[in-house]
Amino acid sequence: MKSPSPMPRIFLLATLAALTALLGACAGKTVPDWQTNAKSALESATTAYLQGKERVEKQEFNLARSEIARTGRADLMALVALTRCASRVASLVLEECADFEKLRQDATSTERAYADFLQAQIQPQDVALLPPQYRAVAGASSDMAAAAALQAIEDPLSRLVAAGVIFRSSRATPAVLTLAVDTASSQGWRRPLLAWLGVQAMRAEQAGDVLAAQSLRRRIDLVQGSDTAK
Repeated sequence: MKSPSPMPRIFLLATLAALTALLGACAGKTVPDWQTNAKSALESATTAYLQGKERVEKQEFNLARSEIARTGRADLMALVALTRCASRVASLVLEECADFEKLRQDATSTERAYADFLQAQIQPQDVALLPPQYRAVAGASSDMAAAAALQAIEDPLSRLVAAGVIFRSSRATPAVLTLAVDTASSQGWRRPLLAWLGVQAMRAEQAGDVLAAQSLRRRIDLVQGSDTAK
């Protein structure tokens, strides 16, 4: 069996290059411990959340936040908050990004645009501030265009985040749901998989497609059973 692809980088803002350089190791240079610790903890937290490991996610997120707090950098703390919120949008936990809102006034314009994107409230003039992979989704003029733009996103996590934004804006076609389910399934990301399967099942039930709904419910039971079997 082919092993799942490595966890992709999760710094999803337009300031990607600068922040990756700051939070990641640079060849030939000594990197402060807080940078290495924060990056590792944030990636671990995101992976744990997507896998449905809430206790681990909370521990790792608190570690990342603690390491960043040592710098007194509100913009970096905002990035941590947005990364956490993005994993929730990918899993259809569509709440306000409260941790970011506390920091909004000290965040960069890029971070504010990304936060608005996650809330499906991005303004047309701010689309250019988004990471490149999200611009076509944010600027899509129709449901079909949004679905096509989603298909073009290569990174699995970015694709699920964009799918969550599309769903939040009430533009999720059956093709979007299928792509989100397939993406979460291929990565073994239990939490978003259950969320997207649940939406598919609900829509099948609403459409009166009993067989499809039953099949989806059985698949949900299978995924839920994988947790109790550990």
